[in-house]
Amino acid sequence: VEQYYCDGAPAAAPGTGAAWDLLLEAMTVSHDATTDGTGLPVGDPTEVALLIAARETGRQRAAGDARLPRIAELPFDSGRKCMTTLHRLAAGRVLSITKGAPEVLLPRCTRERRGGGPVTLDRAALLASSERMAADGLRVLAVGIRHWPDTPRDVTAGAIEQELDFLGLIGLLDPPRPEAGPAIASCREAGIVPVMITGDHPLTARAVAARLGLTDARAAVVTGAELERLPDAAFDRLVAETRVYARVSPEHKLRIVSALQRQGQIVAMTGDGVNDAPALRRADIGVAMGLAGTDVAREASAMVLLDDNFATVVRAVREGRRIYDNLRRFVRYVLTTNSGEILTIFLAPFLGLPMPLVPIQILWINLLTDGLPGLALAAEPAEKNIMRRPPRPPVESIFARGLGLHALLVGLLMAGLALGAQAWYLGQDPALWQTMVFTILCFAQLGHVLAVRSEETSLFTLGLASNRPLLGAVLLTAALQLAVVYVPALNALFRTTPLPAWDLAVC
Repeated sequence: VEQYYCDGAPAAAPGTGAAWDLLLEAMTVSHDATTDGTGLPVGDPTEVALLIAARETGRQRAAGDARLPRIAELPFDSGRKCMTTLHRLAAGRVLSITKGAPEVLLPRCTRERRGGGPVTLDRAALLASSERMAADGLRVLAVGIRHWPDTPRDVTAGAIEQELDFLGLIGLLDPPRPEAGPAIASCREAGIVPVMITGDHPLTARAVAARLGLTDARAAVVTGAELERLPDAAFDRLVAETRVYARVSPEHKLRIVSALQRQGQIVAMTGDGVNDAPALRRADIGVAMGLAGTDVAREASAMVLLDDNFATVVRAVREGRRIYDNLRRFVRYVLTTNSGEILTIFLAPFLGLPMPLVPIQILWINLLTDGLPGLALAAEPAEKNIMRRPPRPPVESIFARGLGLHALLVGLLMAGLALGAQAWYLGQDPALWQTMVFTILCFAQLGHVLAVRSEETSLFTLGLASNRPLLGAVLLTAALQLAVVYVPALNALFRTTPLPAWDLAVC
């Protein structure tokens, strides 16, 4: 608590008087935050903040509940934007404490409590005060009370949340995590459009959005009331341009998600409350908070953040892009190497050449050169520009951007190299040229797996050591291939013969 306000004026220390005491009582008991066995507050972060602020003035929750035992509650509702608790006083009297959005609660207040007692309510001045606090990025709650001679018979919002005495405004600072700003910048570089949807005051939303770099301090903020007045066509146009929404309801969130999807956007939606569940379910990727989120929100989502950190979503996007890139690398490698083998065997008879490989050699190539290096491609690190390129179109095939053509042309190149060597050495010992075809295909595939590590950057720029598992797989595969060629026990099994140094160099 950095600054206290009492009787309309800022003070360096907590104020005094009946109104101040009642405000502290409200901060102590009019919420559902509690303390665990170790004394740490638990519950909704906003309510925990109220409990801690009251505790810093010497008030404890247990003692407050003893002074003002709760007898009923009207839970917070996003439509009402209020919460009310009823507490038993002496002689059967009842005190109701209502807290909620200032623009909702102040019209329901008839008086203001000051140190000397009730005074005339100046709604305009109080609303101006709440807007100044909101412009500083504070989440503002207004608190009002009402005394009842007995327990009300009609415990509904329409009956209880009326004719209140205004107590004060509470400002809560919910600072963004330090990594949130850089995460939003990464989103923009990656072609992802971040949008803030909040139930807070528009000025609070604008201040927080500016602090995060989401918008500038003069950017338009669209409220839920403005959205309700728009027909679908105008709504869709507005949603395409708006980056900050304030004072929205769950229905508005659902409508925003649906409008973006109609425009062909892939929508990821974050949320933690029960009311967020419909929008989380409708979104292409629902993201629930694992710490503060409700069970309903987590069940409705496709992904749960265990640390409730938006930057984790950005890291997940980066990892997802890396995995997809590696899948493309694997597909490119396997298709190319298999097409090279198939074309070598298929084209040889048409060129008047004998069968270039025996079955066990084909199995060896498929098992060894397709297996170990292909698996090691999964360890390829993300490229430096992975978060500086736009998202791929959702309908894009995995064979797009030349992958299929690459597999055919490079497969033809491999087959041409192998068949060319076969034709050149055809007049010599059949075991010699067959071993050369076998070895050329193996080494060509090992060279190819190093070449497909990036679609844009050369191997000389990447460096051999930047993917150590792949480098190890290539060296091991080359060593095993040489063993098949030069180990006598394996020559008989694989129908190979040791190659002279010059012929090995040709391979």
